[in-house]
Order: sequence, then C-alpha cells, then structure tokens
Amino acid sequence: MMNKETTPIKQKLSLVYLWLVPPATMAIAFGIAPVSYKIYLPLWGLHACLMILSAYHLGLRKLWVQGSSGKQQAITALLLFTPWLLFSVFAGMGPPPRTLQGWVNTAAEQQTRYAILIAGGMLLLLGTALLKTRLQATGENLYSVLAFAALSMAMPLFMINMAFWGYYLTDAFRLFAANPAAKRPDLYVAVKSLFYVISVAEVILMYLGSFLFAAALKITGLLGKRASRWYMGCSLIAILLELIPPNWPDPFGTAGFLVAIPAIPFIMYYLMGVRLLKAA
Repeated sequence: MMNKETTPIKQKLSLVYLWLVPPATMAIAFGIAPVSYKIYLPLWGLHACLMILSAYHLGLRKLWVQGSSGKQQAITALLLFTPWLLFSVFAGMGPPPRTLQGWVNTAAEQQTRYAILIAGGMLLLLGTALLKTRLQATGENLYSVLAFAALSMAMPLFMINMAFWGYYLTDAFRLFAANPAAKRPDLYVAVKSLFYVISVAEVILMYLGSFLFAAALKITGLLGKRASRWYMGCSLIAILLELIPPNWPDPFGTAGFLVAIPAIPFIMYYLMGVRLLKAA
C-alpha cells in the first residue's frame, strides 16, 4: 500500500524537477558570478544523476518494459532532453565573457562550452529523427516530415556557428589580445556578418521545427491541445522576436537576443521529451 501511494508523489516531484531545469539553470548562470570548475562540476554531476533518476521515476522504467515501441519512445525522450542535461553545466560556467581579455583568459572553458553545444545539436538531431519515425508510425506524415526537414537544415548551421564561436573567435581573440594595436583584418568584419545571418537562419529553423513537431504531436494525441498550443505559440513568438533587428530598442532587442541564446531553442524539444516520458 505504501508503494502505491509514494509512486505518484515520486512522479510529480520528478516532473517538477525536470520542468525547473532550464529556468533554474538560466537564473543561476545569469544571476551568480562564475565559480571554479572544482565546485560546479561535482554539483553538476549530482544534478545530472538527479535528472536521470527523475526520468526513471517519471516514465522511463515503464516505457522500457513495453516492448520495442516503448523502448523507441524512451530513447527518443532521452535524446531530446539529454542536451539540457549537458547544458545545465552552464549554470556554473556563467555566460560567455563580454571582454576580449576575459575570453582569452577562459579560452579552454569557452571551447568546452561550445563543444557541449555541438554535442547537444547532434543528440537533438538523432532524437528528432526517432520522433519523426514514431509519429509516422501513427499515421502522421506531413508535419513530422516538415519538422525534421527544418531540423536537418538547422543543425549543420548550428554546429558550424558554434564551431565559429568556440574555435575561430577564440583563436582570433588570442591574436588580438597579443597585439591590441594591430588593425583588425577586413575579412574579420565580413565573416562576423556572415555568421550573424547563419545564426538567424538556424534559430528560426529550430523554432519552426518545434512548431511543426508540436502540431504533429497534437494530431497523434501524444500532446494535449493546451500543451500543443503553448508549444506552438511560444515557437511562433520566438520566430517573430528573432526577426527583430538587434538595434531595436528594448524590450524588443533584448527579447530577440534571449531567444537566440544557443541553448534556448532546445528547451522546446527538452519539454517534448519530458512529455513523452510522462505519457507512459
């Protein structure tokens, strides 16, 4: 009797914990000064274990014993929310430095940050591939295909953009810091303009993918009407904000910047992964 009463409590606590991961990570990252990796890495390891345990109690265990279909849904859910399991380490790293010298002083950490983001992009693409297959198995062959097509275009751009920030700019900043009086190469400005366009394109495609996947999940019944409308509405608003020029006055300029932070578009897919676990 005790086990039957405590199981729903564990599921509710697990759901709340997983829901709180993105907002708590952002609040800590932007609200507290970066700390030593000797402090935040052990704490992140504990948090990662709690996320896995929460996923287990929420529905992973039940899905795993439901045959091949259940295992596919479990793996899909894990691939969708694992990127944010990795991204939660940014709570300790804090945001990227705003000064050239600060970036150079933490070059290894910045390269690690963007390597994690690249890994998250790979996992997301694998997860959405399985999600498309899962939706097609239920007879939905329109929105799921378009959504995966959008992600297939977005992820190469995303990974190229993250490599640019993590490795190209890091090496460029080292050179600039070593010789501050030197003139910036003309090509440097042109390359930055190019990657601004790449950034806008990949962000819009990622939100378009979450919009279309939410529509497909609604049609197949894997997502309720209220939840699907919430996902679709947030994705559409994010697309509109990303189209706002960065030089617009606040709050529009700031809002456009926030939705384009590399880890933020992953939140929609993370929440979809949590919903797939909860559906068990």
